[in-house]
This record gives sequence, structure tokens and C-alpha cells, in this order.
Amino acid sequence: MSRSTAAGWLGPLTGLAIREARVAGAQHGYQHLMLTLADGRRAFAKAVAPQAPGHEAAPGRSGEIEAALAAEANGLRWLAEAGAVPVPEVLAVGPQALVISMIPPGRPTPDAAFGFGADLARLHEAGAAGFGAPWPGFIASLPLDNTPQPGTAGQWPQWYAQRRLAPFLRQAVDAGALRTQDALLVEAVIDRIGCVCGPAEPPSRIHGDCWAGNVLWSGGRGWLIDPAAHGGHRETDLAMLALFGAPGLDRILAGYNDTVPLAAGWRSRVPLHQLHPLLVHACLFGASYREEVRSAARAVLDL
Repeated sequence: MSRSTAAGWLGPLTGLAIREARVAGAQHGYQHLMLTLADGRRAFAKAVAPQAPGHEAAPGRSGEIEAALAAEANGLRWLAEAGAVPVPEVLAVGPQALVISMIPPGRPTPDAAFGFGADLARLHEAGAAGFGAPWPGFIASLPLDNTPQPGTAGQWPQWYAQRRLAPFLRQAVDAGALRTQDALLVEAVIDRIGCVCGPAEPPSRIHGDCWAGNVLWSGGRGWLIDPAAHGGHRETDLAMLALFGAPGLDRILAGYNDTVPLAAGWRSRVPLHQLHPLLVHACLFGASYREEVRSAARAVLDL
């Protein structure tokens, strides 16, 4: 697609004056575009190109796209309210497109990693009104049940089991990614969740999909993008950073713990918090994640 063509359809979708638009890739059904706005600012867009007559998305799919883009915009704004970890500015959001400010690339230096850990601790400490969020959630292309629950600390284990583990376990089994014996292991975790969840904590303001690819390094700081933000447990974000090997993880954890100390035994609970994203990956990518789900569940049951 030419630059002029992309700018031509994206401008009316967003209400922005776009000088240039270049398609840079695609993921989960969206095109990714690098933009130059009329005032010279650089921006990034996640969008669904208009379809030719007779090839429009099904009504349900169109509604899902709109909800997913709105969830990302809501999450970025909510995280920004904490004034802790920097996030890109939401410039425009609509039924088919989300445009955010461009983050210039940088490097994950040890100092930046330590500072990001401290910022992440402050973000979590900003808290949330309860577990969940007042908007429908998404993680990657999958709907995420954010039904709010009042924020008493002791309610997190059942919320996590009912809203994060059980729905994705059913979906993974139905898709054939997990077998009956795999499901039994995860169901055993759900049954024992109150015994393996650690000390009760109030709801934290979390990113919710905090793997290394959603942390950008710029200007000596770590920035968060593409959130599945909600009120949750702070150990969830740290477990996600560990799942796929965030650069400078030891420094991130040191910065975090120096700012807001973690609860005793948090390292042993990492598999519990990784179980949800592993189930998500089983739903998205199939049986290749089966053994990782089983391994995480076994580790939780050994606590």
C-alpha cells in the first residue's frame, strides 16, 4: 500500500491531519503504521483498513475491534494518571484505529532498568478501585473479563481464578490445545488458589500484559505500551517480565524492591501469575504451550 493511500484512509478514520503514513507491519489483524502528522509530530497507528464493498468485517468482529481499541486507549490513559511509568499519549481512537505518540528508540541500560523498576512500583502503588476495570478488556486478540469486583485485598485469589484462569482454560481445552489431564492440573490450582496465593494485598494498578515486548526504552527510561490494564495483583506484572526474559530483569527487580518491598515468598509465586499468560498463549498458538502450562501448574501445586 502506498504512503498516500494509507494517509488517505487513515486521516478520516482518526480526524487527524496526516502528512505521511507508512505501513510497518501487522499483528492480530491490525496494520501497524508509522505516521508523520501535518504539524511534524511522529505517531504510531494500529488500524484496520477499510474494506471494499461486500468484504466488510462481520458485525460481531467490527464490534470486537472497536472494543479492543477502546480498551487499549482506556488503559493507556488510566496508567498515565498515576504519573509513574511513562506511556505514549493517545492522540485519537475510533472504531477502526488507535493513534498514539511515537516513542523514540533507546537502550535498556542498567540505570534505565533500575529506574523502570522503581517507576513500576510507584504505578502499582497508585492502586485501583477494585479488581478488574470499568471497560471490557482484551489481551492480544482475546476478550478479557474485566468485570469489576470491590477491592478488598482477600478477594484477589477467587477473582483471578474466575476471571483469568477458568475462562482461558476452557477455551484452550475446547480448541484442542490442552488435553483432559492438563485441565485437571489447572483445575487443581484453581481449587487450591487460596492456599498458594501468598499474603493478601489490595488491588494494584497493573499493566496486565507486561512482557518484554511491551516495554520500550527511550530517554533513559522504560515506557509501557499495549496494556491489558486493570486492577490486579502487582506480582502479575513482575511474573510477565520474567516469562520471556526482560532485559536487565535483576536491575528492574532491585529498583522495584528498593521502592516498594515485595511480599515474602514472591519468587515462589511466579508460576501462579504466569499461568494465565501461558493459557492465553495456548489459546492463541495451540499445543506448543501445553508443556509450559503443565510445568507452571505443577510448580504451583508444589508450593
